[in-house]
Amino acid sequence: MTHALIFDMDGTLFRTDLILEPALERTFTSLRQQNLWDGPTPIDTYRDIMGVPLPIVWQTLCSEHPPEVHEESNAYFQQALIELIEEGSGQLYDDVLPTLAVLSETYPIYIASNGQTAYLQAIVNHYELDRYVKQTYSIDLIASGNKTELARRVLDDHHHTVGFVIGDRSSDIRAAKDNELTAVGVRFDFAQEEELAMADVVIDQFGELPEVLEKFREKQKTSR
Repeated sequence: MTHALIFDMDGTLFRTDLILEPALERTFTSLRQQNLWDGPTPIDTYRDIMGVPLPIVWQTLCSEHPPEVHEESNAYFQQALIELIEEGSGQLYDDVLPTLAVLSETYPIYIASNGQTAYLQAIVNHYELDRYVKQTYSIDLIASGNKTELARRVLDDHHHTVGFVIGDRSSDIRAAKDNELTAVGVRFDFAQEEELAMADVVIDQFGELPEVLEKFREKQKTSR
């Protein structure tokens, strides 16, 4: 029985923190130039909600603005992120590429992210992740914006019934639990301890994954 690996992107594979602040700064500079924002860029607020669907991001950051401003701000922000990725300002976490290379020899690997399609594809293209990743799934595919449903889409599309979801936020852990998969939490930049407490196991370094996954597979074999 083949175990699928479903990875989150932001804060799990990709160090979004390196491009987040400059992209937000560009976006809110634009809003200030349009007299639609007064004050500093709300980077701390965004860090607190990192991982939620983007409509909620803009409803939170620009709660006093109408939906059309949310849409325009999101489009500007997305383009700024992509430009920063293409400029080489981003970075994968340590050991991501060699670890994915090892894991891809045993597991089919997928990405399921709350990020939008063009943004995710920019990361995949820049770092040539499709060497190891079979398919990348954006939250754009799910009308509800629910990550549990996105993970279910991965399983259904590829006929998997067992596997792991690896991510840093509660939406990743819920996606695992709701689909009867094993939840692996990563204690990286945006992780919160109260959310990680719900995971089946937590890692501090990406390179720990092969050993951790093998232990769980062996444990599952002996429990049958």
